[in-house]
Amino acid sequence: MDHTLSVGAIIRRTFDIYFDQAPVLLPAAAVVFVFTGILTTLLIGAAPALGLLALVIALAATTLFTGMIVELVADVRDGRRDATVGQLLRAVRPVFGKLILVGVVAGVGIAIGFLLIIVPGLILLTIWSVAAPVVVLESPPGLQALGRSRELVRGHGWQVFGVIAAMVIGVGILAAVLEGLGNSLGTGAGLVVTVVVQILTAPLSALAASVLYFELRDAAAGAPAQTAALPTP
Repeated sequence: MDHTLSVGAIIRRTFDIYFDQAPVLLPAAAVVFVFTGILTTLLIGAAPALGLLALVIALAATTLFTGMIVELVADVRDGRRDATVGQLLRAVRPVFGKLILVGVVAGVGIAIGFLLIIVPGLILLTIWSVAAPVVVLESPPGLQALGRSRELVRGHGWQVFGVIAAMVIGVGILAAVLEGLGNSLGTGAGLVVTVVVQILTAPLSALAASVLYFELRDAAAGAPAQTAALPTP
């Protein structure tokens, strides 16, 4: 059975789950991104050259958070919507070290790729986009999650890149506007606004990666797409 990925349907599904599960997603995002948000902001403020290190940290944090919520997305697909923050944290406990390893390696690779005229970074960002869900749900040894992600994305690269680009551009514009308003209030307020914006927007990237994983896995198995809107409870 032919399974065509729809960029628009995946983005709609991402926002459906975001608004439906915000009471769980936002506190979980705060657990991960308060510290990393402050750290990356301070690094960039200290020296622009540290921006790549900040990028690696941000990507590693996003990988960890994606691992936390991929089972929430699986539950939503099955019609269950009763997850808690504690459950999300426990979901990654068995693979915590592996998620951090994969996140750091992917972050370093993508950062280096962006240094090499940007395009290699975009390619790696695309083919490794579902590595975190692979770690949690398939638990391959070592860094094989990166290879498995590339395998799932193969044949759907432009659609996956389209989802990533749409999310990055949309979220980036919103974040830039809010952070600009915060910075106009002073350094302290700017830092607070930056962290709050990260907490509000981080779940979107993680959810998009999780939805993409299931769509790509279904495509590989020849199953029909499941990106319809959430059912009414």
